[in-house]
Amino acid sequence: MKIIVCVKQVPDASDVRLDPVTNTLAREGVQSIMNPYDQHALEEAVRLKEKHGGEVIVVTMGPPQAEEILRLAISCGADSVVLVSDRAFAGADTWATSYTLEHAVKKIGAFDLILCGKQAIDGDTAQVGPGLATRLDIPYLTCVQKVRESSDKGLIVERMMDDGYDVVAVDYPALLTVVKNINEPRVPSLKGKMKAKKAEILRLSAADIGADAACIGLPGSPTKVVNVFPPETRGGRSVLTGTLDEQLDQLVDKLLPYL
Repeated sequence: MKIIVCVKQVPDASDVRLDPVTNTLAREGVQSIMNPYDQHALEEAVRLKEKHGGEVIVVTMGPPQAEEILRLAISCGADSVVLVSDRAFAGADTWATSYTLEHAVKKIGAFDLILCGKQAIDGDTAQVGPGLATRLDIPYLTCVQKVRESSDKGLIVERMMDDGYDVVAVDYPALLTVVKNINEPRVPSLKGKMKAKKAEILRLSAADIGADAACIGLPGSPTKVVNVFPPETRGGRSVLTGTLDEQLDQLVDKLLPYL
């Protein structure tokens, strides 16, 4: 089984700051991590490899420093890693990102399964996984919370829904996006860390993957971030005290003028 895992380097959510000049996320001096949802995608890929054999290839599109999360992926069980990096990719939205990843995947070659995190914590769009699958013309399932059965032909999974979950079967090749409760990511072993330190990283540029310059980065992005800002602090708060019945009476008194 050949599994490709798409991961992203994101700012640590515990240290998010906005650039007061550009009104975008400040990344300079902010620690970067592997997107948490992607860690679960990687863990599920490694578990499937351990069960059925094969290989796990981890791919990320990002700047040179994204090499850090690729070495982490190796230490957690990935067999090989690919860094898709080029200044021309800067400013890509989800449309341009899925285009770039499509070409990177085609460069890698035939595969059985692609795993992605449900979404990235710095964008929260949940669009890249489905966009990549659509471009590759393969079926996809989002918000997968459990792999019930797996074989060399396909999978039976639980797909999280608002009112419970669906049980769905899918044949390879396919793409899944996963949620956090699908598994518990492993801690890298000392042996894994040593392997990661020595691992070779395949680096691919826009030219290497045959990407059209008009379809990547800012030129290939139909959406633009106009402004990002923290919400204004709201005043006028009040605290209800007393027993539950007393608090309910107070709440009713406050709501009556608005009815």
